[in-house]
Amino acid sequence: MLRDALPGVIRTLQAEEEAILPKLRRSVESNEKSNKEVARLKKERNELRDKARPKLARLQQLRTSIDESGGMITLEPKWAKERLEEKITDIENKIETQALDHKAEGELIAARSQLLKENEMWLQTRRESNPSVVEYIATRKEMSNLFKKADRKHAAMVELSEKGRPIYSKRVTLEQEHKEIRKQLDRAMELELQSVASVKYWEEVVKNGFEKGAGHDLLQNSRSVEEGGAASFATKAKSRKTPKKGSRSRKGGEEE
Repeated sequence: MLRDALPGVIRTLQAEEEAILPKLRRSVESNEKSNKEVARLKKERNELRDKARPKLARLQQLRTSIDESGGMITLEPKWAKERLEEKITDIENKIETQALDHKAEGELIAARSQLLKENEMWLQTRRESNPSVVEYIATRKEMSNLFKKADRKHAAMVELSEKGRPIYSKRVTLEQEHKEIRKQLDRAMELELQSVASVKYWEEVVKNGFEKGAGHDLLQNSRSVEEGGAASFATKAKSRKTPKKGSRSRKGGEEE
């Protein structure tokens, strides 16, 4: 019988729910952790891009200004680099290939330092004479670094988001399974309660007889018919057919 099977069904469903809940909790926690990390990376990426965009706008302004003033001026032309590198290379070769005493080697090192110092002074002069170009180069470097950092954040975000897809799918599956188990469990418990109430009702009937079954006189209508009274269904039908007071007068009034 269903009543006998229900306790076992309920225990099975309760065991299934107990087994799936820890898995569901872990899945939800893992999914939320992944989502938070993706959100963090996205926020940092957007912040870096927001910092870089004004610099791009500034670069466009500087470029226009520099072009109007005579074109882009290179701070360190190729010939200056080559001369510097040639002189330093010559000094390094002498240090490495010639048998020099400490004094001679010290003089070459000092000469190299002087070359680097003179080059820096030359660059400084060029910077002072072309401040817009200096700002352009510095701003371009800052913008480039910001965009590169933003790109790295974006790549990490996309990678993590892709890894999070199976985690999300597992969460959805477990949530659906738990929902179905809970639905079946609630229904089984409801049926069991109804079954218990029904059994209790009939136990009262057996105990007290039909006259006071479960606290109600079930034979009252039967005895009324035996004593010449109308059955309950006839009484109800008669009450429906009996016109209400005042209905005839209203009808007559309408005919007049």
